[in-house]
This record gives sequence, C-alpha cells and structure tokens, in this order.
Amino acid sequence: MTDPLPRVDIRQLYDRFDAPVTPLDCGRMCAPHNPHGIPFCCDICEAVPVAYRQEWEYLQPRTDLWHAWRGDECRSAPADVSAIQAEAPEYMLPLACRGVEHCRREYRSVSCRQFPFYPYVTSGYRFLGLAYLWEFESTCWVLSNLGAVTEAYRAGFLSAYEELFAVWDEDMQSYAALSEEARQYFIKQKRRMPLLHRNGGCYLLSPSSERLERLPPERLPKFGPYR
Repeated sequence: MTDPLPRVDIRQLYDRFDAPVTPLDCGRMCAPHNPHGIPFCCDICEAVPVAYRQEWEYLQPRTDLWHAWRGDECRSAPADVSAIQAEAPEYMLPLACRGVEHCRREYRSVSCRQFPFYPYVTSGYRFLGLAYLWEFESTCWVLSNLGAVTEAYRAGFLSAYEELFAVWDEDMQSYAALSEEARQYFIKQKRRMPLLHRNGGCYLLSPSSERLERLPPERLPKFGPYR
C-alpha cells in the first residue's frame, strides 16, 4: 500500500523523542500487578502497538524486533486482525514485537515512546499538551504518578508531534477525533481530564467547556493498586 503522507526523517524523529517517561523504570512498578509478569505497555494482550508505515519501512531492514501483527500473539485471546486493521488509519500498521526481554530502545516505535499518552487537541484544533489513554488508569503506574513525568520527556513529546502535525494534518485530525472521544468519556464519568500542558504545568480540564484548573500533580487521583 502506498503511504499517502509526505516523508519525514524517522531516525531524526526517534532521536528527538528518546527520553524515558520517568527517571525510574516505570515498567518495574506495574509488572508485579500484571498476571503475565511484564509491564502492561509491553503486553500484546493489553495493547497492540502501531507504527506509521514510514516507520515500518525504516525498521524492517534494521532490526528483527518487530513483525506485522498477526492477531495470534496473545495466546489467551486471539484477536480479529481485520477489525483492528480496519480501525487503524491508512498510514498506520499494527505491529508486534519479540517481547520486552528483546527490546532495543533505539528502535521503539513512536507509539511505544508516547505510551501512555497521546497529544491532546482541543475542539478549537489546538495541540495543548499530553493527555492519557484512560483505559489504562487501573494498570499503568505512571497515570497515578503524573508528577514523575520528566520535563525532557514532555519536551521530546511536544517536539515530535509538533513536527508530525506540521506535515501530517491527517495525523492531527486523528488525534483531534481521539481527544473528542476522551471528552465524551469523561463527560459520562462526570470527571475532569488530567492534562500535562505544553506550558509545563499540570491541569484538570473540563471535558464540556475545556476550562483548565492548574494544580500540583500530587493532588491528582490515583487508581487501582497504586492508590
């Protein structure tokens, strides 16, 4: 399939977006709570990573870490490959890796680097900062410890997506749709959304009005076993 997006320098993008999420290995904090004994973000039964097709072109000749997702990697729950592929944008491809013990950090996909966050795009089409994937609240340690997220990680995240959004409007449209889905979810939950703002602050965002309240990250809620 021909990639419809303009070309970007994947290696340069990776190098810019390479800082760890937190100073410690957060996978060690969540792995004990996963029956499979590995970090939830590295568990194909919990999350199927995706890559831009341009990433896949870059990764294929350089590493055996990744393969195209088949749907049978999670033995306890085989997945419907066609359904997942249909949900992915045309310019992205579901992948699977050889496992956390084989990880080579320099070849992590953008989706691995961004997890558990995504770029939050307002209803007015502004890239405001980092919101998180709410379905991982009870499993991901980071989501109960947002104050541990480093400034270097936040800066790399912002820089990477500013570059991508500047050339790939389709990607910004996709995250605008995800941000709208998040607002609808939090409206139903009658909760405000945590947001790591591009100005360096931590906020709660009203999903209906998008008004922001700045507060110390230690005042944010904790979830699951991390309460």
